[in-house]
Amino acid sequence: MPKAIRFHQLGGPESLVLEDLPSREPGKDEVKLRVQAVGLNRAESAYMRGYYFEQPVLPSRIGYEAAGVVEAVGPGVDPSWIGKEVATIPGYSQNRYGVLTEEAIVPASSLAEYPARLSSVEGSAIWMQYLTAYGALILLAKVGPGDFVIVTAASSSVGLAAIQLTKIEGATAIAGTRTSKKREELRALGADHVIATAEEDLPKRVEEITGGKGARVIFDAVAGPYIETLAAAAAFGGTIFEYGRLSPLPTPYPLAQALPKALSIRGYSVMELHRDPALMKTATQYVYDRLQDGRLRPKIGRTFTLAQSAAAYKYLESNEQIGKVVITV
Repeated sequence: MPKAIRFHQLGGPESLVLEDLPSREPGKDEVKLRVQAVGLNRAESAYMRGYYFEQPVLPSRIGYEAAGVVEAVGPGVDPSWIGKEVATIPGYSQNRYGVLTEEAIVPASSLAEYPARLSSVEGSAIWMQYLTAYGALILLAKVGPGDFVIVTAASSSVGLAAIQLTKIEGATAIAGTRTSKKREELRALGADHVIATAEEDLPKRVEEITGGKGARVIFDAVAGPYIETLAAAAAFGGTIFEYGRLSPLPTPYPLAQALPKALSIRGYSVMELHRDPALMKTATQYVYDRLQDGRLRPKIGRTFTLAQSAAAYKYLESNEQIGKVVITV
């Protein structure tokens, strides 16, 4: 019987339990995946606590982003998938298809191959982070030369992906992180400038960096009251993309800055790409090509075993990591 992580009540990582569950066979349009690694995301932290957009049906599976080998396919699925090393693109129900397990059933539509130059651990650490950054920065903002981009929570996997994409497109990446502890590593990972937001005046530093222009694009995972500080650092006609809500506090609308600067504040989720298969195809090809030629390379912060899943999520939520937290199976 394959082992799997589930939770029987809402709560934090302490609610996760390792269980033996019956093996399943894939149904129509599904595949069976022998899981090798699972990348962790803040989406799962929200899900296990009951404030993600999908509500858990208890007891619930969990996990969004796996890399593994296809062992079997259900009716309606091309059998050539069998034996291929693939990763899953998040966007399905965690309750039904949670991948934090030794054996996962997932929709065939969620599968994507990753370059052979990557390990399975790296393969589990690409689609959520790069597609999230791609959708906001490339598809919507069309970041390019001359742009200044502020990336908050810059040491997270999505933050690092955003820095990489900003640099690839020829723009200037300004990384935001709470303290100067991670400054040198963020610089080594591609950030042009690093601002320790708990120690420095962000709007003032951005004014200095941009020559008074401000940042046209702000890619924010925090939300909460700090949005007013970010708005003060924005350029005229700039856009603040809110893709997360790490702050537990309400997010005010920064009207005092939005009016004179003609600011746009836009909620964004990777789920937008799932609504348009053509856009998703373009996005995944963009990421694949740059992983293949080495311009993109996921940063792995730390790995844990399946039995250490609770500890892994606690570490993710500590904000101590730089890069992706991955569970090996």
